[in-house]
Amino acid sequence: MAKTIQAVRGMNDILPDQTAAWQHLEAVLRDVAQAYGYREIRLPIIEKTELFKRSIGEVTDIVEKEMYTFDDRNGESLTLRPEGTAGCVRACMEHGMLHNQVQRLWYTGPMFRHERPQQGRYRQFYQVGVEAFGMEGPDIDAELIFMTARMWRSLGLNDLTLQINSLGTTAARAGYKTALVEYLRGCFGELDADSQRRIDSNPMRILDSKNPAMAAVINGAPVLPDYLDDESRVHFGALCAFLDDAGIVYEVNPRLVRGLDYYSRTVFEWVTGKLGAQGTVCAGGRFDGLVEYLGGRATPAIGFALGLERLIALLQANAVELPAHTPHVYLVLGGTQGVRRGMVFAGELRAMLTGLRLETNCGNGSFKSQFKRADRSGAAIALVIGDDEAAQGQVTLKPLRSEGDQQVLAQQDIASHLGERLGLQLNR
Repeated sequence: MAKTIQAVRGMNDILPDQTAAWQHLEAVLRDVAQAYGYREIRLPIIEKTELFKRSIGEVTDIVEKEMYTFDDRNGESLTLRPEGTAGCVRACMEHGMLHNQVQRLWYTGPMFRHERPQQGRYRQFYQVGVEAFGMEGPDIDAELIFMTARMWRSLGLNDLTLQINSLGTTAARAGYKTALVEYLRGCFGELDADSQRRIDSNPMRILDSKNPAMAAVINGAPVLPDYLDDESRVHFGALCAFLDDAGIVYEVNPRLVRGLDYYSRTVFEWVTGKLGAQGTVCAGGRFDGLVEYLGGRATPAIGFALGLERLIALLQANAVELPAHTPHVYLVLGGTQGVRRGMVFAGELRAMLTGLRLETNCGNGSFKSQFKRADRSGAAIALVIGDDEAAQGQVTLKPLRSEGDQQVLAQQDIASHLGERLGLQLNR
């Protein structure tokens, strides 16, 4: 017998018992984004490789080691998207959405990175991203942070910590990079191989190292806030004032950086201690230089991305009650006329009751076996239509999860009865 084929390592199935939680999470995030006036944009999963090399940076682990890149039949290098911002910027530029315009956008979908799989980090993973274009003041920075805080409240999460920092302008960072490189060269022998390689090309990425052997070197490095220009200090101070006014608690983390030149000013992350090493749940910041870097006109921009797998894990770690989309009703059918009437009746009930989840028995089976299926489905109520009920225009109702006697009701009354019992709206 041939060996069964399994999923690619790091690319996981999300099974029916799990998808109700995912649907709830996605619905909450969508509703909050739309409440702030953000519109959905749907982006391709595959983009030209050059887009990510230019936007993410060639001297990064993502581009050097983690991207799924291949040549198509025309010999063009394509890549499964490792993140969403680059594709969103490309789409906005391509469709003329940025010049003299303000855009508030959100998107969701799978991303792909060839990393070592571990809890909270997979090779196919899902993100929600939010991007805003055309606004340069600190108010839009605050709005995005307000939005994330509302998302956590809506999900019942209250133990996330907000970290913020300012990267300043490109000119301000140039002075900081000079001081940082000088410091790192003095510690060259204490750097790991990746950091030694990046000391000239992308020294700020060294501060992101998770290598514990590098902790002392990183902690002793110069801090970026000491090199900020006055304009960036004012911008950051105004952001902090917005957060203070809204009662949002935050920590200023001077080690929170981004390595590429098109990032500027505000960066932020929401972190938790409940997910081990994968503690960052949401990361965002300004990328005012990216549109121009990719060939467009200079456009202020800011956004964030959050990982859905990590949020699901955090909801579970906090024992947040999540919905289970089991059917409300299981329809048991018997006899030729009972089956024929029941199949039509099921459609009538679904049309009459908004939100009704009704599972109809298919594939025949005795009443005994059908009631076993009804019990396994998790339904609260079983409805029965056999030949006798079909002939008399009746339905037998049997509670499955609560006390109560079996009753026989007229078919025309069952929708209003179920509506009251299940708290569903009746469509007249």
